[in-house]
Amino acid sequence: MQPSLFISHGSPMLALTKTPAHDFLRELGQALRPKAVVVVSAHWESDRLLVSTSAHPETIHDFGGFPRALYECQYPAPGEPELARRLARELNAVPTERGLDHGAWVPLSLMLPEANVPVVSLSLPVQWSNAELVALGGKLAALREENILVIGSGSLTHNLMELQAQGSEMPAWVGEFADWVHKRLDADDRTALLDWEQARYARENHPTSEHFQPLLVAMGAGGQAERLHHSVEHGVLAMDVYAFA
Repeated sequence: MQPSLFISHGSPMLALTKTPAHDFLRELGQALRPKAVVVVSAHWESDRLLVSTSAHPETIHDFGGFPRALYECQYPAPGEPELARRLARELNAVPTERGLDHGAWVPLSLMLPEANVPVVSLSLPVQWSNAELVALGGKLAALREENILVIGSGSLTHNLMELQAQGSEMPAWVGEFADWVHKRLDADDRTALLDWEQARYARENHPTSEHFQPLLVAMGAGGQAERLHHSVEHGVLAMDVYAFA
């Protein structure tokens, strides 16, 4: 049985730069042998819930200003149209054709580098309430018993206006929020997490909500949380990975 995962994907350069998070994701993938992946990424925002039925999803380079080598990266994992159509029926989602944005392909390129596991993308309905996002995860939970890996890809902290040099120390306001989330997850305090915007420094770390919301989906798809990894990049990007068993 697969866990559900929340992965902090950080900068797209995670795909190429050997950081602690990069190395961890490579190691994590060696322990996972899913028959398919269903991923909800912060970089596919929508009003209604959408599901990609692409048989051969393209690698989307949805960023700018990075080295040429990053734009040359391809992640040619197949889609799984049959699974996607099933999810569309079960979740009342709208089927559409879409590739893999960097919130999906960057971590997967490290975890499953052979790109031979089918990937189905679900959009992030950003106008949904926190409770609705957790409930969406709950509807995905049964997939785990079919050896399908459910991933919410976002970032535990994500204020790009405060990016610092790589190797900078984490400011106190980032650490305090990251610690608050960890303690709430460790205690399985879902009531508090449903109201996460009221936590101290929540808005400083998430001026917009889309990078935190995938955690709620992953949480809904699993049980007790376990923090598998913690590191910080550029001072303000907490690269935490959680498994929900």
